[in-house]
Amino acid sequence: MRILIAEDDPILRRLLEATLQRSGFEVTLAENGALAWEILQGGDAPRLAVLDWMMPELDGLEVCRRTRAMPGGVYVYIIMLTARGRKEDIVEGLDAGADDYLTKPFDPHELRARVRVGQRIVGLERELQTKVHELEQALSRVAQLQGLLPICMHCKRIRDDRQNWHRLEAYIQDHSEATSTHSLCDQCLAEHYPEAAAHIPARRG
Repeated sequence: MRILIAEDDPILRRLLEATLQRSGFEVTLAENGALAWEILQGGDAPRLAVLDWMMPELDGLEVCRRTRAMPGGVYVYIIMLTARGRKEDIVEGLDAGADDYLTKPFDPHELRARVRVGQRIVGLERELQTKVHELEQALSRVAQLQGLLPICMHCKRIRDDRQNWHRLEAYIQDHSEATSTHSLCDQCLAEHYPEAAAHIPARRG
């Protein structure tokens, strides 16, 4: 998993990087809020970010607010890192959209533990998005088979929305996960193959 670290202090930034890399995470670095915001807008942005509150150009809170305001973007789990430890500061950070909060000087074990929590949340969010996509596809297939279908009274072909005619079995196969196979109903068997029908016991139901 790739993690964004946005911290203007080079020593602390290197310490954060080394701590997370030792735990097997891939790290992307930003030395100010403007660069962090640019990275988070990218098509392959990290799904987890550790943002310092006080940074030049853009502070961590503003980066967090902009990230949450992005339309249609993937969810980024944000851990706010700051020397501020008052309850009012924690509330302000959470109100800005942060998911978690870590005070300086940070404990490496606590950092790794909180990052793993974020990793689990991101994994659950991905699974949820996959399930939602599968459900939308299933509902789309059901919707395609709903409504009034024009069927030719002689050849039983179906007319689609573009006024093209299709064989019944081909239409069903294209608009659902069902497949068809050829068989004979009792009525057609008796009408077209009477000799064979005479040797087949009558079926019930």
